[in-house]
Amino acid sequence: MTLEQIMVKMTFDRWNALMKQFNTVLESLSDEQLQQEISPGRNRGIYLLGHLTAVHDSMIPLLDLGEKLYPEMEETFLRQPDRAAAQMPSAETLRHAWQQVSAVLDGHFAQMQPSDWFLKHTAVSTEDFANEPYRNKLNIIVTRASHLAYHLGQFILIR
Repeated sequence: MTLEQIMVKMTFDRWNALMKQFNTVLESLSDEQLQQEISPGRNRGIYLLGHLTAVHDSMIPLLDLGEKLYPEMEETFLRQPDRAAAQMPSAETLRHAWQQVSAVLDGHFAQMQPSDWFLKHTAVSTEDFANEPYRNKLNIIVTRASHLAYHLGQFILIR
């Protein structure tokens, strides 16, 4: 294996393990449990599910893989705190959206070659990328895996 292949494999082994853990916890939670706050006065599970869905959906254009599937979720789950939106999608809707976004990402990831992961993502300019080549697509997976791990711990608290 090349160094690129090793780095991509290590990253995706962790990503896939976290996704599997998160999905296992999510499947174990009822819609009623998702309405619970992580701790008193904090976000509810349903909001965090929408937040994670919106963040992962944002990865599609960030990795130059296409357009967001659910751009309407950005306002509710990325720009506003929990309970600020007048309307919240149902748990069933959010579970479905999470599955759809995950499936689209998985499909794209399976098509990519190891060298693709070391190309710039869309939020970095060509000039900045020349000076900071670590601002690549693989780094997006690393940061989003850390983000997912953080919220996975919160989801475990509402079980």
